[in-house]
Amino acid sequence: MASARQISGPCQAWPEDSAFIREVLDRIGDKWTVLTISTLSAGSLRYSDLQASIPGISQRMLTQTLKHLERDGLITRTAYAEVPPRVEYELTDLGRSLIDAVMAMAEWAATHHGEIASNRAASELTGVGRAKAAVSASAG
Repeated sequence: MASARQISGPCQAWPEDSAFIREVLDRIGDKWTVLTISTLSAGSLRYSDLQASIPGISQRMLTQTLKHLERDGLITRTAYAEVPPRVEYELTDLGRSLIDAVMAMAEWAATHHGEIASNRAASELTGVGRAKAAVSASAG
Protein backbone atom coordinates (compact mmCIF):
# COMPACT_ATOMS: atom_id res chain seq x y z
CA MET A 1 0.00 0.00 0.00
CA ALA A 2 1.42 3.38 -1.02
CA SER A 3 1.90 5.94 1.71
CA ALA A 4 0.72 9.52 1.35
CA ARG A 5 3.30 11.78 -0.25
CA GLN A 6 4.71 14.43 2.06
CA ILE A 7 5.02 17.82 0.41
CA SER A 8 6.96 20.63 2.04
CA GLY A 9 8.75 23.88 1.31
CA PRO A 10 7.90 27.57 1.22
CA CYS A 11 5.45 27.22 -1.66
CA GLN A 12 3.43 24.78 0.44
CA ALA A 13 3.59 27.03 3.51
CA TRP A 14 2.08 29.93 1.54
CA PRO A 15 0.23 28.25 -1.36
CA GLU A 16 -1.82 31.32 -2.27
CA ASP A 17 1.42 33.31 -2.70
CA SER A 18 3.61 30.63 -4.30
CA ALA A 19 3.69 32.19 -7.79
CA PHE A 20 4.64 35.59 -6.38
CA ILE A 21 7.24 34.03 -4.07
CA ARG A 22 8.88 32.34 -7.08
CA GLU A 23 8.83 35.61 -9.03
CA VAL A 24 10.42 37.63 -6.21
CA LEU A 25 13.04 34.94 -5.53
CA ASP A 26 13.86 34.89 -9.23
CA ARG A 27 14.54 38.63 -9.06
CA ILE A 28 16.49 38.80 -5.80
CA GLY A 29 18.37 35.54 -6.43
CA ASP A 30 19.66 36.67 -9.82
CA LYS A 31 23.46 37.02 -9.84
CA TRP A 32 23.38 40.58 -11.17
CA THR A 33 20.83 41.62 -8.54
CA VAL A 34 22.94 40.09 -5.77
CA LEU A 35 26.05 41.88 -7.02
CA THR A 36 24.23 45.17 -7.59
CA ILE A 37 22.64 45.22 -4.13
CA SER A 38 25.88 44.23 -2.42
CA THR A 39 27.76 46.92 -4.36
CA LEU A 40 25.20 49.59 -3.45
CA SER A 41 25.36 48.56 0.23
CA ALA A 42 28.30 50.95 0.63
CA GLY A 43 26.20 53.93 -0.53
CA SER A 44 24.91 55.64 -3.65
CA LEU A 45 26.83 55.28 -6.89
CA ARG A 46 26.75 56.73 -10.36
CA TYR A 47 25.93 54.35 -13.20
CA SER A 48 29.51 54.23 -14.53
CA ASP A 49 30.95 53.59 -11.06
CA LEU A 50 28.40 50.84 -10.47
CA GLN A 51 29.26 49.19 -13.80
CA ALA A 52 33.00 49.41 -13.06
CA SER A 53 32.40 47.79 -9.66
CA ILE A 54 30.65 44.72 -11.11
CA PRO A 55 33.07 42.86 -13.39
CA GLY A 56 31.46 41.15 -16.35
CA ILE A 57 28.13 43.00 -16.34
CA SER A 58 27.15 44.46 -19.69
CA GLN A 59 25.61 47.90 -20.05
CA ARG A 60 22.36 46.30 -21.19
CA MET A 61 22.22 43.89 -18.24
CA LEU A 62 23.04 46.61 -15.69
CA THR A 63 20.36 48.89 -17.16
CA GLN A 64 17.80 46.06 -17.09
CA THR A 65 18.74 45.05 -13.52
CA LEU A 66 18.51 48.64 -12.28
CA LYS A 67 15.09 49.12 -13.91
CA HIS A 68 13.75 45.95 -12.27
CA LEU A 69 15.17 46.90 -8.87
CA GLU A 70 13.68 50.39 -9.14
CA ARG A 71 10.30 48.96 -10.21
CA ASP A 72 10.31 46.65 -7.17
CA GLY A 73 11.19 49.52 -4.83
CA LEU A 74 14.63 48.17 -3.90
CA ILE A 75 16.60 51.14 -5.25
CA THR A 76 16.01 54.78 -6.09
CA ARG A 77 17.28 56.57 -9.17
CA THR A 78 18.07 60.25 -8.74
CA ALA A 79 18.75 62.35 -11.85
CA TYR A 80 20.47 65.70 -11.29
CA ALA A 81 19.84 68.59 -13.68
CA GLU A 82 23.48 69.23 -14.45
CA VAL A 83 25.66 69.38 -17.51
CA PRO A 84 26.74 66.69 -18.10
CA PRO A 85 23.76 64.88 -16.58
CA ARG A 86 24.41 62.89 -13.41
CA VAL A 87 22.36 59.93 -12.21
CA GLU A 88 22.88 58.12 -8.92
CA TYR A 89 21.43 54.88 -7.62
CA GLU A 90 20.87 54.09 -3.97
CA LEU A 91 19.23 51.33 -1.95
CA THR A 92 15.86 52.04 -0.37
CA ASP A 93 15.03 50.81 3.13
CA LEU A 94 13.51 47.74 1.47
CA GLY A 95 16.69 47.19 -0.53
CA ARG A 96 18.85 47.62 2.57
CA SER A 97 16.77 44.96 4.31
CA LEU A 98 18.23 42.47 1.78
CA ILE A 99 21.90 43.27 2.46
CA ASP A 100 22.47 40.57 5.09
CA ALA A 101 20.90 37.86 2.92
CA VAL A 102 22.71 39.00 -0.23
CA MET A 103 26.07 39.28 1.51
CA ALA A 104 25.57 35.82 3.05
CA MET A 105 24.99 34.34 -0.42
CA ALA A 106 28.04 36.13 -1.87
CA GLU A 107 30.17 35.06 1.10
CA TRP A 108 28.98 31.46 0.74
CA ALA A 109 29.92 31.52 -2.97
CA ALA A 110 33.39 32.92 -2.17
CA THR A 111 33.96 30.38 0.61
CA HIS A 112 32.88 27.34 -1.43
CA HIS A 113 34.00 28.25 -4.96
CA GLY A 114 37.02 25.93 -4.80
CA GLU A 115 34.93 22.94 -3.75
CA ILE A 116 32.33 23.66 -6.42
CA ALA A 117 35.04 24.05 -9.09
CA SER A 118 36.50 20.70 -8.03
CA ASN A 119 33.07 19.04 -8.21
CA ARG A 120 32.50 20.51 -11.67
CA ALA A 121 35.87 19.22 -12.88
CA ALA A 122 35.11 15.75 -11.51
CA SER A 123 31.69 15.81 -13.17
CA GLU A 124 33.31 16.68 -16.51
CA LEU A 125 35.39 13.50 -16.22
CA THR A 126 32.71 11.12 -15.02
CA GLY A 127 29.43 12.71 -16.02
CA VAL A 128 26.63 13.49 -13.62
CA GLY A 129 25.74 10.46 -11.50
CA ARG A 130 28.20 8.08 -13.20
CA ALA A 131 30.79 8.21 -10.42
CA LYS A 132 28.25 7.13 -7.82
CA ALA A 133 27.00 4.32 -10.05
CA ALA A 134 30.56 3.13 -10.74
CA VAL A 135 31.42 3.17 -7.03
CA SER A 136 28.22 1.25 -6.19
CA ALA A 137 28.90 -1.35 -8.87
CA SER A 138 32.52 -1.90 -7.80
CA ALA A 139 31.53 -2.20 -4.14
CA GLY A 140 29.11 -5.04 -4.86
